[in-house]
Amino acid sequence: MGFHRTKRLPPYVFEEINRTKAKLRKDGVDIIDFGMGNPDLPTPAHILDKLKETADAERTNRYSASRGIPGLRAAHARYYKKRFGVDLDPDTETIVTLGSKEGFANLAQAITAPGDVVLAPSPSYPIHTFGFLIAGGTIRHVHAPTPEDYLAGLEHAVQHSVPKPIAIVVCYPSNPTAQTATLDYYERVVRFAKKHDILILSDLAYSEIYFGDTPPPSMLQVEGAKERTIEFTSMSKTYSMAGFRVGFAAGSERLVAALARVKSYLDYGAYTPVQVAACAALDGPQDCVDEARAIYRNRRDVLVESFSRAGWPVPAPEASMFAWAPLPPGCEEMGSLEFSKALMQEAGVAVAPGIGFGEHGEGYVRLALVENEQRIRQAARKVAGFLKTRQPRLRAV
Repeated sequence: MGFHRTKRLPPYVFEEINRTKAKLRKDGVDIIDFGMGNPDLPTPAHILDKLKETADAERTNRYSASRGIPGLRAAHARYYKKRFGVDLDPDTETIVTLGSKEGFANLAQAITAPGDVVLAPSPSYPIHTFGFLIAGGTIRHVHAPTPEDYLAGLEHAVQHSVPKPIAIVVCYPSNPTAQTATLDYYERVVRFAKKHDILILSDLAYSEIYFGDTPPPSMLQVEGAKERTIEFTSMSKTYSMAGFRVGFAAGSERLVAALARVKSYLDYGAYTPVQVAACAALDGPQDCVDEARAIYRNRRDVLVESFSRAGWPVPAPEASMFAWAPLPPGCEEMGSLEFSKALMQEAGVAVAPGIGFGEHGEGYVRLALVENEQRIRQAARKVAGFLKTRQPRLRAV
């Protein structure tokens, strides 16, 4: 028997890759894994110390607060004020989520009625689309090879969607494409959303991993954006706290309240010591963030240089912990899924197929910067060998 909501979901592309990876590892193959954005850097010591200290205290093992403990919401509001110059009311304009992925999915449950249309970029992170499909909504994919193309496509999509869309999804720095947006761009997004009276759902999970001189801005910096915008951030990548499952949603009081109401039925919030440790991360020394950013920048540079020498030109990402690369010359006709499986089976290098991020991700793969520089160079040598064996075969066909 099929179930209505699960039948609406296509097969999860990454599961096929993960099954192949698990089988190879079981057989003793050393996989150099760029497939998942799973931070390998250690969580900073002062954060772990606070976690341990709080876990040893009395009464911290009881149910926590679904909205997040008051101290953590206040710390998040202080972060927004210091980083973006944005004032947030910790009681009504920010909420703690179990990572940004859970927050996005539960927001979809909160605001989506059956048949509601949401505009989302393609390629995009899967929860940006599947969260709304699970909630009974309809996704209109808008091709987003660049931020400008996405904005132009939104105008066309909103005019040709019935019923009118309720919301647009914006994600910069982008997962998977690693592109960034300017404050001027966000101002135009807000004008567009006001013109058509639709909501803005902004994913800012990679706000602190950037490689230029200008930190990525927040949508909430735009005057009037807060009225119709909810923005998601995460501790996972910034502080290497992925397993802690702590994120935030901030902005529109109405949207935060809707998310809070759904969450109140579904969870009691993250383990209290985890939330206290998150306070220590936000309020404590930030040199650990600078160090992590420098490590990701160095890995990016090594990957771009070594893979290019191996015969696979990889564009240098502007931000995030990912590189978004077209399939290497001679491998284009394989498609991203078959290429990813072959690269893993024949070279022991795992990447994420672009088709897993939507139809317009085909022809690309995403590489996560979660292996050290030595392993990246080792992977480049394996890629060079793989391409030497594949490209003559493909040319012969």
